Order: sequence, then structure tokens, then C-alpha cells
Amino acid sequence: MPRNWAGTYEYAAPRIVTASTVEDVQRIVREGGPVHALGTRHSFTDLPDTAGTLIDVSGLVGDIVIDEDARTATVAAGTRYGIVAQALDERGWALHNMGSLPHISVAGATATATHGSGDGNGVLTTAVRGIRYVGADGEVHDVQRGEPDFAALAVGVGAFGIIVALTLDIEPSYRARQDIYAGVSWDAALADLAALTGAGYSVSLFTRWDPETIEAVWVKTRLAADDDAVPDTLLDGHRATGPDSPLGSGDNITEVGGVPGPWMLRLPHFRLDSEPSFGEEIQTEYFVPREHGAAALDAVRALGDSIRPHLVVSEIRTAVRDELWLSGAYQQDIVIIHFTWFDRPDEVGELLPVIEAALAPFRARPHWGKVHGFTADEIARVHPRLADARAVFERLDPEGRFSNAHLERLGLRDPR
Repeated sequence: MPRNWAGTYEYAAPRIVTASTVEDVQRIVREGGPVHALGTRHSFTDLPDTAGTLIDVSGLVGDIVIDEDARTATVAAGTRYGIVAQALDERGWALHNMGSLPHISVAGATATATHGSGDGNGVLTTAVRGIRYVGADGEVHDVQRGEPDFAALAVGVGAFGIIVALTLDIEPSYRARQDIYAGVSWDAALADLAALTGAGYSVSLFTRWDPETIEAVWVKTRLAADDDAVPDTLLDGHRATGPDSPLGSGDNITEVGGVPGPWMLRLPHFRLDSEPSFGEEIQTEYFVPREHGAAALDAVRALGDSIRPHLVVSEIRTAVRDELWLSGAYQQDIVIIHFTWFDRPDEVGELLPVIEAALAPFRARPHWGKVHGFTADEIARVHPRLADARAVFERLDPEGRFSNAHLERLGLRDPR
């Protein structure tokens, strides 16, 4: 059976159909029965699965339409972020941010509030200005930022229809550089976490929860000029001079070492033309209010001895608050605590309740597309607009065509 990108989840849907056009999507939806969208398969759970037909929208690609006056780009749902970025940069335009993998589809990433990093940067969904989708009636619908349903549908987790195109905010192209800082102690980091996360346009802390030091701080600096200076020290750490990143020095990593380059080759960690990340892996991620970031990190750090044997690496990032109902950053600036695990589902399954209990006092929210152990009641406690979003989904899809076991288990759709 087909699996997700990492090979760690096997889809249970009895039928997978590839759609190459919007008309293909409409035809499949009109056939009846449960349906759900499947993109570049970067989710790690049954979130995109269905008991009926999976519509593979990775074939929904095509021309990227740039409106320079409106500062927007309209893209087909299956288009990968790296492809969008290349097309924009060739015409002098850019996105405000990108995820660590440019391989992810625009529709899938924005539907789950995937994020990138930066104290002043919103999750990727905050760039969405318009959504075009095929609804339960098989017709094409449009919703724009500012319209009543937009705040529910922007991070819509596939619960209301099949997205076929998105219109994104764009801005003039810019250049950036990447520098790695080593030797930052946990004591210094927790005493002034804002100094680390605010050290650049986009900042990631990489750790294996060593008791004394953070492994590396990866700083992406947006440049006014290629010769802009960056500091040689960061808290009690120092800038590394070699080419290695916390993710290795292979050909799949974007260039570090302070070399200026275009935004689309610096904001992601991985290159579009290579296989990303580590391969067979499980991912978990939590969003906590930024004012509790240091305390939350310290709580996870106390579990380091249990975490390390099963962990590839953890990454800590940030994002600014937004007004999207199901975003991890809804009405709160956030610190994002990510875990890339070895493919050990039993061991990870035993660890997650312990980690989630440690993060519970900080009202952590899980990433929708990654493995977690939250119940519907626990989701409702940390997502104040969950019921409102569910009501929109039920109104637009009263028969539950786009519902599935995952959405019902978490209270995102009514049980059927």
C-alpha cells in the first residue's frame, strides 16, 4: 500500500486517484462517497486518509500567475513551495517565509499551519489571501481573506473540501545568509531566549537535549547588502566558520557559512533538488505561548535522558500571532518545539504522553500533521475556536464527505 513521504504511515484508503485538473477533482467528488485530498504526503498520521477515495492533488500544477499590482501569486494546490519560490525569484518577487523543506505542497502546508521560523514571521498560512476549492456539491468555490469563513478555512485540515488553488501574498525579492553558532549553554539560552530567537530574520535552535549546551543555533539573516556584518558571538556561543550545519554537510543542505544568496536558497534548510531530511522518521511538534517558551523548554530538557535514545534531533523555532482559528499561533506568539524521531513507533508512543504532560501547563497545541496523543477534549481546551471551525465545516459539508476518523477523533468534525 502507498505510504507517506517518510515511509512511516501506510494509507488505508481503498482507492487513490490522481487528479491533474480541477475538472478531475470535480468528477471524483461527484461520484459520491467519502473523499479526501492527498498532497505531497508529508503528514505523519491518518489526517489525510479516508475510508473512501483519496484524491492525489500533487498533479495539480501549472502556471504561477503573478499580479504585481496586487502583490499576489496564484498557484495550483499541488505545487511545491520550491517551485513557487523559483518562479517568483525569477521575476523579482519573494515569499515572506518558507518551511525547512521546499518539497512540501502549498495547499498541504497551509492547511496544517506549517510555519518556518522568525519572531516576526507568521506561519505560512498567513500569506494566503484567497482559497479556491471544490466543495461537497462538486462545484468550485472561492473564499477571500476578510470574508466570514476565511478564518476557519485557511487552516482547514482538509475538513471542508478539496483545495485546488491558492492566492498568496508576495513581496520584492531579497537576499539572505546563514550562520551557525555553537557553544550556547542552556543556562544562557533560558535566561534570555529572546536574544536567540531574535538574532536573525529566521532562527532555529537544534538540540538533542544535552544537559549543558544547545547543539547549534542556525541564524538566517535578511540582508540589505551582501556585505552586511553579523556578530561573531551570540550569548556565550560563537559563530562557526566551517560549512557544516546541525543537519550535516551533505549536498541536500542549503549553503551555510555566511555566504549571501537568494532568499529561496537560504530560508529552507534543504535543497529542492535533493532528498530532504533523514528518511524513515516520525515527527512530533508542539506550539507553546512565547512567554512560556523558556519554562517549556526547561520542562522538556528535564526529560532528556528518556528522549535522546530515540531522537534524531529537535528543532526550536518561533512564529508571530495570527487570527486563523486553527493555527498553532492563533492569538499568541509561539515557540515551536519539534522532534524528529527514529522510526520506533512503540517507543515514541510511550514517550509522547510524558512529553505532553510536561507541556500541559503551558497549553501546548500539537501540529495537525504530526504524531501526538491529544484527545478531542484536550484539543478543545487549547484551541478556543475549535467548535466554531467545526460548525463551518459541518455547514459546508453536512453529509461528512470530507470527514474521516482522524478529524472525528479530534473533534474537528462531528462523529458519524
